[in-house]
Amino acid sequence: MTTAERAAFSDAAEFLSGGLRPHECRSCGTCVLVKKNSIQHTSIQWTSRPADTCPVFADVDGPSALLDTCPKLADSISDAVREGTLAVADG
Repeated sequence: MTTAERAAFSDAAEFLSGGLRPHECRSCGTCVLVKKNSIQHTSIQWTSRPADTCPVFADVDGPSALLDTCPKLADSISDAVREGTLAVADG
């Protein structure tokens, strides 16, 4: 791998996973990794299969992949931002 390829790989890895912080949903306790790039943009990386740990995903009739996100988790993340326990990258 060339130096340029290593740098590009490192940049991509940082973009995808840099700044992710653990967050426990206040509704069900499921732990995910979260990064708030802005008020409008939230990156969520599940550390488990959502249908196994999140009651909202577990209750989906059909493929859980069709569910964009759990509204209770989204509310929990928004609460953490308002309280200042989860930072927004753009301030």
